[in-house]
Amino acid sequence: MNIHKIDSNYPMELLLLADPSEELVEAYLDRGQCYIAKDSDETIGVYVLLSVDDDTIELKNIAVHERYQGRGLGKELVLHAIERSMELGYKIIEVGTGNSSLNQLALYQKCGFRIVSVDRDFFTNHYSEEIVENGIPCVDMIRLEKRLSTGGR
Repeated sequence: MNIHKIDSNYPMELLLLADPSEELVEAYLDRGQCYIAKDSDETIGVYVLLSVDDDTIELKNIAVHERYQGRGLGKELVLHAIERSMELGYKIIEVGTGNSSLNQLALYQKCGFRIVSVDRDFFTNHYSEEIVENGIPCVDMIRLEKRLSTGGR
């Protein structure tokens, strides 16, 4: 698997797996850095990094093509995002996910992220259609962060 940054021709179908709002995805793509994972010529994964401030960067979107899920590729993408954030000189990487995103919550914590806050009613306030995962209504945004061992920016 080869992971590299792209500046155009974003894989919207993959990005929408992680965030169902095309409008929100396009807004943070304009301000962020998009990285794709390729296997041969096929794009199989994606993530977006978005600077929050001089010390903090956010992992905004991470998705793996449905055919490739369950093979550890999501973890590889998260670890790549952490490494890239350190190379860019950030001290903290943040990520947010839905309260119903059980697999994602486990993944982030296995990668060293810790829960720092809950943004109550985030999904009901920002998305017009109800989101349900694992039989659970997605209502709140769980915010996690990981402190990076870097000298900072």
